[in-house]
Amino acid sequence: MAQVDVNLPGREYQVFIQQGALPELGKHLQNSGLKSHAAVISDSNVAPLYLQVVLDSLAKSNISTSFHSIPAGEKSKSMTQVSSICSEMIQAGHDRSSFVIALGGGVVGDFAGFVASIFYRGIPFVQIPTTIVSLVDSSVGGKTGVNTPEGKNLLGAFLQPRLVLADPETLRSLEPREYKEGYAEVIKHAAIRDAAMFDDILALDPSDQSPPEELIARNVAIKARIVEEDEKETSGTRALLNFGHTIGHGIEASVPYGSLLHGEAISLGIRAALYLSEKKAGLSSQDHALVLKALTHFDLPLELPSEIKTSTILSKLKTDKKFSQGQIRFVLLAELGKAFVSQEITEADLSEAIEHLRTSI
Repeated sequence: MAQVDVNLPGREYQVFIQQGALPELGKHLQNSGLKSHAAVISDSNVAPLYLQVVLDSLAKSNISTSFHSIPAGEKSKSMTQVSSICSEMIQAGHDRSSFVIALGGGVVGDFAGFVASIFYRGIPFVQIPTTIVSLVDSSVGGKTGVNTPEGKNLLGAFLQPRLVLADPETLRSLEPREYKEGYAEVIKHAAIRDAAMFDDILALDPSDQSPPEELIARNVAIKARIVEEDEKETSGTRALLNFGHTIGHGIEASVPYGSLLHGEAISLGIRAALYLSEKKAGLSSQDHALVLKALTHFDLPLELPSEIKTSTILSKLKTDKKFSQGQIRFVLLAELGKAFVSQEITEADLSEAIEHLRTSI
């Protein structure tokens, strides 16, 4: 078992990464002090696979539960769905002494965390991530939220989980496309903080859906250290995690939710950010090519579909949280492992980078 500690004063928690960990959930909850009524929130894809294991473990630890399901996919990250689940929880007898368990990928984690942040003005929650994106990124750090027609995660709250229990066995049930898209976040971590990780990424067999616990822990540790430095994005350090996400989120918001998986949109955003990094920050062509090689290794898209208009992406960008008083904060790479936030990127630069995505590699 690998363990990463997230050291936030008064809000410390552990991330446990272990093959076959789900049956031990109840014990981990008791050790973290969570022993009361649990609301398990999952989706229509994940629940049929892993819900019973979770419920059996909770029952063995004498933790009473209710189960609440949302349809799989980004469309469920809405205030309408939040209201519905909160009503279900009230009817199930939950109150401020209860806690939420998020069983699923990034959508479930963001959604369930947001429910926990507002239910009775805030109750604890636990993350059980079941995708690469959620294992290495979204389950750690306390960002919760839902989408609006104007953009992704524009409504949300910071709420650190009480515990994260990651069982890599759950990755085996993912469709290959869903598995591979998560590596955009792994590649992002390597690009901004750990250049040596590219050797390990390229050594992986993309068809073997059982990444080493150590690689997952290495990514979680990068996320944890950045969150510790800048929990609520006040110093700018946490903004480094947005590498590839500025244009990536604009692309993701420009098509119907789910048309492009999150990691696929971020892959395109990373290519755009690499282009601007070489042009504006002196990133070497060799470093640029290595990141593209890693994205290609996992069959992630690098060319923008022609039907997605540049003007649409730019309009979506202007509602993104990465804009501050109309000024874009764009993450660039000076070299692999060394990222920084620039306020020198103009709308013309963004447009040029988006158009670059229409060219072949």
